[in-house]
Amino acid sequence: MSAPRAADAWKLWTVLLVAVISLAVMLSLQPIRQSMVYHHFADQRRFLGVPNFMDVTSNVAFLLVGLAGVAYLARRTVRLRAAWLTFFVGVAFVSVGSSWYHLNPNNDTLVWDRLPMTIAFMALLAAILGEYISERLGKALLVPAVLLGFLSVIYWHWTDDLRFYVWIQLIPLLTVAVLMALFRPGYTHQWFLLVALVLYVLAKVFELYDAEVFAWTGQNLSGHTIKHLLSAASCLAVLSMLWRRTESPAPA
Repeated sequence: MSAPRAADAWKLWTVLLVAVISLAVMLSLQPIRQSMVYHHFADQRRFLGVPNFMDVTSNVAFLLVGLAGVAYLARRTVRLRAAWLTFFVGVAFVSVGSSWYHLNPNNDTLVWDRLPMTIAFMALLAAILGEYISERLGKALLVPAVLLGFLSVIYWHWTDDLRFYVWIQLIPLLTVAVLMALFRPGYTHQWFLLVALVLYVLAKVFELYDAEVFAWTGQNLSGHTIKHLLSAASCLAVLSMLWRRTESPAPA
């Protein structure tokens, strides 16, 4: 997409204000500590010698989606290729980091779970900003955004304050919603982004009710395992959008 028109200035300011205000609100809160209870997941069954088997192996879904995205980009020419490639590489590495964490859940292994997540979050943010506002903007933001995501995890690990990391998760969701509401998309099939947002929100809900879901399913599937599957499905929705879309016709 070309540079944004001057007539869209108020929309650009709206996007910027959403980012600034959401960060200000998050930082106005008391520091959010990492609860040690978080590491005590409902499904702790061991199978084939693997502890927490379901929470470990369900991460294969991220690997499959990530590799499928990389394979797709290897065959097709797309704009903002670096951002989309970084997104899918991040998704693939989520499978590694999350599996490592669930083998032995603690704050130190959780770092390796969260780092690849920030790669995916911030690469997606750069790609979407580039497609809705300016391709130049998306390319310029990719490296700083990914570094910002990394810093949010390091900051949490050093200070035991999750506020910055929570904002890193929140801002891509808010930005996608605002961009879709304010800007005309350059491509078709953007409704897949809405599907991705809904699936990710559902994933967070299932994560919150980990033990309750485990009980409701007769101790077959926990909320956290379903969270992994829904999050991977959210990434698959993004890949489906890239696969199916075409450029939207220019407005008259």
